[in-house]
Amino acid sequence: MKKPLKNNLPAKFMAMIVLLIFSQAASPQKGLTLNDALSVAESNSPSLKRSQLGLIRSQENLNAQRAALKSAFSLNITPFSYTQGRTLNEQFATYSTSRNMTSSASFNVVQPIIATDATLSLVNRFKFSDVYTKRDDPYYEKSTNAFDNNLTLSLDQPIFTYNRTKLQLKELEFNLENTQISHVLSRLQLERQVTQSFYTVYQQQQSLDISMSAYKNMQESYEITRAKAQAGLAADVELYQAELNLANSRSDYENRLVSLENAKDDFKLLVGMSLFDDFVAVPDITVDTISIDIGFAIEQGLRNRLELRQRQISIETSQFDMIRTMALNEFKGSVGLSVGLAGDNENLLQVYNQPNSNQSVQLNLTIPLWDWGEKKSRIKASEASIETQEIAFEDEENSITLSIRKVYRNLLNLRNQIEIARQSTVNAELTYQINLERYRNGDLTGMDLNRFQEQLSQSQISFTNALISYKLELLNLKVQTLYDFEKNEPLSPLSVFKQN
Repeated sequence: MKKPLKNNLPAKFMAMIVLLIFSQAASPQKGLTLNDALSVAESNSPSLKRSQLGLIRSQENLNAQRAALKSAFSLNITPFSYTQGRTLNEQFATYSTSRNMTSSASFNVVQPIIATDATLSLVNRFKFSDVYTKRDDPYYEKSTNAFDNNLTLSLDQPIFTYNRTKLQLKELEFNLENTQISHVLSRLQLERQVTQSFYTVYQQQQSLDISMSAYKNMQESYEITRAKAQAGLAADVELYQAELNLANSRSDYENRLVSLENAKDDFKLLVGMSLFDDFVAVPDITVDTISIDIGFAIEQGLRNRLELRQRQISIETSQFDMIRTMALNEFKGSVGLSVGLAGDNENLLQVYNQPNSNQSVQLNLTIPLWDWGEKKSRIKASEASIETQEIAFEDEENSITLSIRKVYRNLLNLRNQIEIARQSTVNAELTYQINLERYRNGDLTGMDLNRFQEQLSQSQISFTNALISYKLELLNLKVQTLYDFEKNEPLSPLSVFKQN
């Protein structure tokens, strides 16, 4: 007859647990709540950091454009310039040699005018010249030193075309708003991902605890069977089955332990924690069933969802593209006006003793003649793009409505599942205790007791999963409607953004 295995399996397993406890003591665990996890994620999450950098980029581009619309001041200086050359003077049929030394500077003020897309410029040019000229004619040689200054005010005004300055500024404002919305949506998405990952860790912790409890129960039943076998009250086959059940229970615990460590690593990577830090998830899974008005939820979603605003921005930017398309091969022009005051003298202080006024008016027109249908085709393409964006807006509204309806149905179903799972757990616990007593009295086999233990473990896991699923679905409803039904208050994404 085959001898039963020695009772070294529990001892080895307990030794392994002791080693595990000591190894965990080397890296102290800390309790981590969901709020703590979200705070860590907001500070360290790689995805949120990328979103924040995109937000900074859009904001700075808009700041730069606004700064470019203010008065621009510049100063150009040429401290010294020297030229010398020999040229033929055709009037006198003689060659002349000239030498020119100058110093000059110009001060410029340029002011874009947003309202009309014009440019107003004020330019002051100052110059000192030392000029020497000598012809081959020995009787002609002249040297001149002079100061001259030219102050000019000019206006360049486009006409018969669209305001490019306003359009560019509006596009950058829309781009910043779109980036802000994307940042808020990234934060909401990160909250959902962190919450799901956090509860996944908690589920694995609970599974590990339940598995450990199951192992202890199985060890207790094994001790009972072993004592019976030694007293001759149970067959050896019962002891073999008890040893097998104990080994399977230990294997299940080891598998749960591996799953927990993997879930922790995934969570750390998501929130930006050090992979060498250890923690214990400490959630609040207290569930208070909430009464939700589906009509109110849909109304909040259609009113608050930022994706709809993004669709509107896409429609408006498509209309900007239409404006540019309409301007292809367009009839357009520009008007240039300039007034100035110039003066020169050998004495710097007398430059404007006899000033000269300068004026100019210029009208330029661009008249397209034939473009072989290019503009007409591009307009049709832009119209199709705008219509596509409008259809996408309607689809987004329908998608939001359907998503909220699905979440609502899931919440109703999960409320029932929680009550069923709670009662099932209570019944499974009572059933196990009754059958454990029957097993002690010899009225039940080890295989039957193992089946009741599995039912108890499964009931406990199902109850935990039902609670977590309800919490996650409430979070999903908050993301879908931007309304917190637990606190009964709207979620303000822009205030969330400003806090960051």
